[in-house]
Amino acid sequence: MTSATAPMVSLRDLTVTFTGGRAPVQAVNGVSLDVQRGEVVALIGESGSGKSVTLRTLLRLHPERRTRLGGQVLVDGQDVLALNPGQLADFRGKVVSMIFQEPLLALDPVYTVGQQIVESIRRHEPVDEAAARQRALELFERVRIPSPERRLAAYPHEMSGGMRQRAMIALALACRPQVLLADEPTTALDATVQIQILLLLRELQRELGLSIIFVTHDIGAALEVADRIAVMYAGRIVEEGTARELIRSPRHPYTLALLHGRAHGALPKGARLETIGGSPPDLSRLPPGCAFAERCRFAVEACREQQPAAVEIAPGHRARCLRTDATGNLQRTAQGR
Repeated sequence: MTSATAPMVSLRDLTVTFTGGRAPVQAVNGVSLDVQRGEVVALIGESGSGKSVTLRTLLRLHPERRTRLGGQVLVDGQDVLALNPGQLADFRGKVVSMIFQEPLLALDPVYTVGQQIVESIRRHEPVDEAAARQRALELFERVRIPSPERRLAAYPHEMSGGMRQRAMIALALACRPQVLLADEPTTALDATVQIQILLLLRELQRELGLSIIFVTHDIGAALEVADRIAVMYAGRIVEEGTARELIRSPRHPYTLALLHGRAHGALPKGARLETIGGSPPDLSRLPPGCAFAERCRFAVEACREQQPAAVEIAPGHRARCLRTDATGNLQRTAQGR
């Protein structure tokens, strides 16, 4: 029996390598992360940093023939990497469920949204179609879809982007999962709908006591919903801490750059957002040292020669960097002005 104090999700030294191309691609490189019960953790970083790959590994959605997995993935005490196909089918949707980035592609276009939710419920629970349909209707009401009876009979293409995303959330919650994975759920939506979806997710999380892992490249979205934030770069977590701690005292140069690249209110006329120069490294040929060194203004020669260990900045706040002193001094100077 799992201890109530044990993390709901525990990743230990997770590695994900794709082998289908000319050279193996090390998409995730030794990620360790805990998500507590009822906690929201955001994974942030640029495209290609390993966020979505990490998320999909929790459901083992990668093609098995072309993927090598290493390390340990535990969800409520279950070893996900050891599940057989039958156990995995029971696990998906019932224990861990996922909100995909583009619901128009994730939902089946030839079935109504209501049919898809009813099928999911009946796959995992011994209920008849009428009871499953009633729950689907209640879920539509809970996620605030207008005219829910009529929308249950709609096909995905007949709904707006924001409404499809709400339907995707309803589908993800249909079998009462313990963990919800959200893979950039607001990327394709306009700003007003984005904030509505973020607030809805946070409200549902508090109401249902869900553990949520939220993937985004938008640090502003992460700050809206997350209790803790883990910053990923080149398949590694380079900084981790509470949302408040990371925004007040970022200590990895990459986190600092992400924050500086975010607009705070209206920019003055002619002003430009700061950008991160250079490009992310080739994941099939990672450098021996810090993968961010070639783009980092604080880098010294040692950064290019050795992989930095995690440095404890404060309880629960860690950064994988040799120059946390430089970023710390920069923050103290800025705060003193």
